Amino acid sequence: MTALVDIELELITRGTARFPDAVVRDELDNRLLGELPTIQIEQIPGGGDDGLRLARLIVDINVYAATRTDAINLAREVHDWVTGELRGSSGDSIVIGRTGCLSLPAIRPYENTSLRRVGATYEVFCHPVS
Repeated sequence: MTALVDIELELITRGTARFPDAVVRDELDNRLLGELPTIQIEQIPGGGDDGLRLARLIVDINVYAATRTDAINLAREVHDWVTGELRGSSGDSIVIGRTGCLSLPAIRPYENTSLRRVGATYEVFCHPVS
């Protein structure tokens, strides 16, 4: 049976190492303007598993930055990280097999006009380390 994995924690841990100049987190707080750039990683409902080991997880990643250009550039780096560097990698708890982009990075509205948000949705195929 497929074991559940905490994909948010796994990607936040890896993302913090990969993007040392950004705050990588799952939940936003009231200090967002003082913690730019921020990369928000959230698992969203969906996905599934093969009933044996392989899980398909859906992850939404939002990038918050002071300017549109900064947000777009960081979102492009995150996209390359998820679709390239993460593919075929392993960590302490999971092995990531395949990754894909379900919704390409694009400007997403945000109620605070003092910053910009760019988001994308990804699928991550993974299984626990055996």
